[in-house]
Formats: sequence, C-alpha cells, structure tokens
Amino acid sequence: MTSKRFERYIWVVLSYTIIVILWGAFVRATGSGAGCGNHWPLCNGEVIPRAPLLETVIEVSHRLTSGILLIMVVGLTFFSFRLYPKGHIVRRGGVLALVFVTTEALIGAALVLLELVAHNASLTRAFSMSLHLINTLVLVGVITLTGMWARGMAAPDLRGRGRMLTWIIVGVVMIMLLGSSGGIAALGDTLFPATSLAHGLAQDLDLTSNILLRLRVLHPVIAIGTGIVMVLVAQLIAQMRPVAGTRRASRVLLTAYVGQLLLGSVNMLLLAPIPIQLLHLLLADVIWISFVVLVGLALQREQQPA
Repeated sequence: MTSKRFERYIWVVLSYTIIVILWGAFVRATGSGAGCGNHWPLCNGEVIPRAPLLETVIEVSHRLTSGILLIMVVGLTFFSFRLYPKGHIVRRGGVLALVFVTTEALIGAALVLLELVAHNASLTRAFSMSLHLINTLVLVGVITLTGMWARGMAAPDLRGRGRMLTWIIVGVVMIMLLGSSGGIAALGDTLFPATSLAHGLAQDLDLTSNILLRLRVLHPVIAIGTGIVMVLVAQLIAQMRPVAGTRRASRVLLTAYVGQLLLGSVNMLLLAPIPIQLLHLLLADVIWISFVVLVGLALQREQQPA
C-alpha cells in the first residue's frame, strides 16, 4: 500500500466509524440493546442465534459491524507502522486509534453484561452512556487527526499557544458535555416518550420524574453555551493562526453548528423521531470532526523555511 492509498483508507475507516456510531444509536432508539440478553460475545448463549427476533437481528448486526471496524483499525495501525518511520506522528495516531476502538468494544460489552441496555433507566446507565460517547468522540478525533497527519499536516506544537490552547480545551470540554447531555436526552426520549411538546416539558419540570427526564432540560442550555464557545474559538484561531485551511474549517464548523441548533429544535418539536435523531447525531459528528481539523491545523508545528 502506498502512502496515498493509506490516506484514502483512513478516510474510509472514518466514514465507516460514523456508520457504526449511527447504527449504535439506532440500536438504542429501538430498544434492541438487550437483543442478545446479557450475553457477550455470545448472543443468548449461542454463536449464531436460531429463529432470532428483530431486536436480536439488530443487536447482532451492530456487533458484526463493530467487529469489522476493529479489524479495519487494526489494518490502519499495521500500515501506519509499515509506511512511516519510527517516531512519526502517524504511527502514534495508529496506536491511539487501536487503543480507543478496543476500549469502545469493552465499554459496549460492559453495557450488555451489566444489563445497562433496553429499558434500564438508571443513573448508572446514563453515566455509562456518557463514558461511551466520550470514548467515541476521542476515537473519531484520533482517526481524523491521523488522516490529516497522513495528508501532510505537521505534528502539534503546544509551545507559546497558552491563550489559544486554553480556549481549545474549554471547547473540547463543552463538546464532551454536549455529547453526554445529548445522549442522556435521547435516552430519556426513548424510554419515556412524550405525547406532545407540552407533555415533554411537564416531564422535564416534574420533580417526581425519572432523573433522565430532569437532566434532559440541560441539553439545550449546554448547546447554546457550546455554540458561543465555538464562535470564540473559531474567531481566535482564525486571527492567531490564519494558516491554510483554518478559515474554511471555521466556516464549516460554525455553519454546521447553526444547522445543528435548528435541527435540535425540529427534533424537540417533532418529539424526537428516530430519523431526526440519527440526522442530529450525524451532524454532531460533522461538527466534532470540523473542530478537530481546525484545532489540528491551528496547533501544528510551524514549518521551517528551507
């Protein structure tokens, strides 16, 4: 494999990762997470379930697609060592991708074994889902950066980046919080569907409601706060590091975020139908990838003149 083909392979892996993420959300939205009972890696005690229910088919297909992703990331790591010299940043990206796809699988297995799936509405499930989402974001970010490094983006250099780095860290934390709160909100929508917008608001404000519903109201608040931080970070980077690509990445990031706020409003008004939930998640991934690209370009080591 040549370096150019390897770069294309990384983008294929990233695209496939997004597909697996969306399918995982579909598993949650349809309540199919317990389609194999509390068995892992077996499904209801069998390698290949006989006469499976629809929820079992959905869960098994998610496990298969996740397994293929693991194999693809192993290939990414292998070729990063095959094509790049010792100490190269692409090698580090390959190793990190393998680490986080492994933890992704382990967290998913733990959710099944501990029965934190299907109709489980506990705070433990909410915390576990948040951890799962954060790991997923890190995995997507690492694959994205590895692709950018393979394309020729220089390794990061944090020296002298104090103010900008501080805001970038704030942005990362806010996006992680937003992703976690979004996952909790989606889980609440799935487990406690509202019959109308007024009913949903009443659920959120009722002190006797399940904790997932009472936490749901935080998501739009965090979304607005994150949007403000995204604008600040994008403007700061564009001013302090006007290198090739940062302005374009900033425009993509901010445009996608405005679209996400509008789509979130539609999702709430329509009482969170599954297709809109999946589209909302897809756009969230686009925002995160845009942010990671922007940060990677901003923090890359300055090229020394020849």
